[in-house]
Amino acid sequence: MRDRVWFFLIVLSAVLLAPLRALPPRTADRVGADFIVTAAPVYIPLAELHGHERFPRGAQLLLVRDGEAAPLVAGFADTADANVSFDAQRVLFAGKRAAGDPWQIWELTLKDGSVRKVIDTQTDAERPFYLPGGRMVWAQRTASGFRIESARDGHPPKVPFLNPTAGPGVLPLTYIQTSAFPTAILADGRILFESGYPLGAGAIPELYVVYADGSGVESYRCDHGRARWGGSQLASGDVVFTHGRSLARFTSALAQETPVTAPPAEYAGAIAETASGEWLFSARKAGATHYAIDLWRPGSPSLENVLAKRGENLVEPVLVAQRTPPRRFPSDLHPWNYANLLALDSRLSLAGNLKRTPASVRLETQDRNGRVQVNGTAPVAPDGSFFVKVPGDRPIRFLLLDRKGAVLRREHGWFWSRGGEQRTCAGCHAGPALSPENRVPAVLLRTTTPVDLTGDPLRTSMRADVQEGNKR
Repeated sequence: MRDRVWFFLIVLSAVLLAPLRALPPRTADRVGADFIVTAAPVYIPLAELHGHERFPRGAQLLLVRDGEAAPLVAGFADTADANVSFDAQRVLFAGKRAAGDPWQIWELTLKDGSVRKVIDTQTDAERPFYLPGGRMVWAQRTASGFRIESARDGHPPKVPFLNPTAGPGVLPLTYIQTSAFPTAILADGRILFESGYPLGAGAIPELYVVYADGSGVESYRCDHGRARWGGSQLASGDVVFTHGRSLARFTSALAQETPVTAPPAEYAGAIAETASGEWLFSARKAGATHYAIDLWRPGSPSLENVLAKRGENLVEPVLVAQRTPPRRFPSDLHPWNYANLLALDSRLSLAGNLKRTPASVRLETQDRNGRVQVNGTAPVAPDGSFFVKVPGDRPIRFLLLDRKGAVLRREHGWFWSRGGEQRTCAGCHAGPALSPENRVPAVLLRTTTPVDLTGDPLRTSMRADVQEGNKR
């Protein structure tokens, strides 16, 4: 009996002292760099889109070097969401000094292990990313969910800001009454983020992009329907993401996603591409209870396990390697509290083109409590064009009306325009595959002054009616 007890204790000690199954040397060479992963006993994908906790039982960042995994930083109750600087010298991460603290943004210097707090707020600040030009973005918890915000990263910028209107200071980048969570910084400088579809109102996870000043928000692609999240950009420029049980990609030449033929598994997203073109990602194979880190060469019939930890989910792998900084976006926002929007042909839509021209367009907004407000109407020209002035930095949506005021088409979700933004759209959710005729919009031949839909709804509607009557 005593021998059995000693045998059990020896086996238990071995399990506790060596809980990680790390990559063999040959696989370590193929990765080609150190990498960081988040380890968590419980991981809830997409919890962030509902304003909930992805790691309800805590998390820890692990640095994998030469096939060995060890904690990235000491002295924290929880750490997650690593993002490596472009020169591979520093790491932004979300962390909690004590278990009861909110998540905050910290920075680790890899050379000496020093840590400093970058963002100090009263609520959770998560998923940070470096931006070029000395700025960063992250997800900030609010009463209505997570909002993407931007600020300086604490290092002296090597170049001046392209437009003081877009900074400095803390700048909100999303303006909807629901969660938005960043997933990557694209090579063109835009921020890839996930939210529900329809934007601001729906529950199906979808990928969107927004510029670093909060302008130009749009769906990355308009072939909506299947849930997709966890987007990352490859060296080719393609964006790869997960449907959960499968992977897919966006290619610039195509208006729809294309499937990625990968081995059967459940994929957590956040793919890291190695210098040799292989993909490092988090996957849960059939029969497994937790996510592990696998390496896969596109086209290969199998996944090669890189790292697994008993009782832990390993997610969000990030390579510790130098990379080309994204382009800086030259913001052209004006110092206004409103935006000018020009629709070239509101009859065009992926849902099917309208067979008759709307008589007017109605603007709706939301107040701070999410209540819908009608901000007035503006006339639509015979070619489907309209030109309006709308409130900046607020959720808005349009409805197309006939002459009797009946709704011909409505936006089911919400979007926003930054104060000072001037924006043109091809149609009503027309997508990248559709465009209007190459001609001057009729509304601009009539007037170059937008109908003001920023103020009192009744007065705005009366002013629009007067303008329309004077032109008949």
